[in-house]
Amino acid sequence: MAMPEPAASANVVLSNRSEIDVILTVTAAVVVSIGLVGSHMSQVKIRRFSGALSSSTLFAISALLAGAFVPASAAAQTGEPVKIGYSMALTGGLGPNGRSAVLAHKIWEEDTNAKGGLLGRPVKLIYYDDQTNPATVPGIYGKLLDVDKVDLIIGPYGTNLLAPAMPIAMQRKKVFIGLLGTAVNSTFNYPNYFGMIPTGPDPKPSFTKGFVDVAVRQNPKPQTVAIVAADAEFGLYTSEGARENVKAAGLTVVYDRRYPPATTDLAPVVRAIAETNPDLVIVCSYPPDSVAMVRAVNEVGFKPKMIGGAMVGLQSTAIKTRLGPLLNGWTNYDNWLPVPKMQFAGVDDLMKKYQARAAVEGVDALGYYMVPWAYAQLQVLQQAAVATNSLDDSKLGDYIRANTFKTVVGDVKFGANGDLAQSRMLQVQFQNVKRNDIAQFKDISTQVVVAPGEYESGKLIYPYEKAFAPSH
Repeated sequence: MAMPEPAASANVVLSNRSEIDVILTVTAAVVVSIGLVGSHMSQVKIRRFSGALSSSTLFAISALLAGAFVPASAAAQTGEPVKIGYSMALTGGLGPNGRSAVLAHKIWEEDTNAKGGLLGRPVKLIYYDDQTNPATVPGIYGKLLDVDKVDLIIGPYGTNLLAPAMPIAMQRKKVFIGLLGTAVNSTFNYPNYFGMIPTGPDPKPSFTKGFVDVAVRQNPKPQTVAIVAADAEFGLYTSEGARENVKAAGLTVVYDRRYPPATTDLAPVVRAIAETNPDLVIVCSYPPDSVAMVRAVNEVGFKPKMIGGAMVGLQSTAIKTRLGPLLNGWTNYDNWLPVPKMQFAGVDDLMKKYQARAAVEGVDALGYYMVPWAYAQLQVLQQAAVATNSLDDSKLGDYIRANTFKTVVGDVKFGANGDLAQSRMLQVQFQNVKRNDIAQFKDISTQVVVAPGEYESGKLIYPYEKAFAPSH
């Protein structure tokens, strides 16, 4: 622990001998307190003092006493902070999730500084709102590196925001850890890109692989499948992955179409799917159309044996409470849930801190989808810096590629193209949701992990109609 400078009391002009006695007594107490035990401070007795102390003497005493009570971890921090910069969607379509990620990052910053900082220096996060607009991203990273002079950068949230930052990270040879971006590095092949997303080495099929794997284990085994997707980037690559999974499982595709992403009434689409009478329906959608799809299926009264797959938005607490019991029976991907097999070291403490602040910060009340992965994003960078005792991007990149990290989402090891070496994408079925309040979804029994097996928390209710029935 850093000790206070001995010269601190020598710079004070003292007016009389009594004041000298006071300073010496208090200084001795401070040294004892720092070097041995704080309780020795109670032994300070200013018995030789007579008369009033000057303001300069009182200031010196206050400064010495304040230094005595600096926690060991804070006292160890010296010099300029380690500045970590990034862009984040605080507004626009990804804003709600982006704000959850920022709160997770703030908690990491506070936790890290409370334990002494990074390499003996405090850490400071510097971030700007990219407004969910890819065009803003290059300018933000240019400012971070050239004006703010950050030491390290991390990636924003989402595929569309990560891609425009990649050329800058590559040009400046910076380690770049992205958050929940799918197949970002497939076109760049940048060795120092790492993706914090549970998709694994084969991202496109990962969103629906668990869905198909669980489905084909049912009795009787389903034979036919419909694939419906929003005609936009996420919908296109997840539906491409769904086709791979369906083909591998030997299922017959009876419907495979896209709809404009701005579509608000999906009842005609649902009716068209229902006419093909598929056993399974795989939906690849964004939040607005995910909500519209759930409502349309209910409105039409369509009841395939299993439905869901790759629907963004159903992970959001606000959307869960909006749809309530209409979600029963839907099976969809997720990143993390507080089920027994996913209670990794530190994650419960993190979620308690987050949820206690969520209302004040105006973010997702539960934070299951974003928070653990956002916190782990900075844990990886932190552990690499500590292990190499360096902020050198080349050293950090070499270390991250070669090692496993202990994080709040469990052990993290990166493989090809910087994606996780092994997929851990969940498939979760909503069961027994009775109301629209948050308590329904904080009670994790309403969200059952049905795949993969290592994280399973319950069994699939099949067919969908059985799960949806109010009497179940």
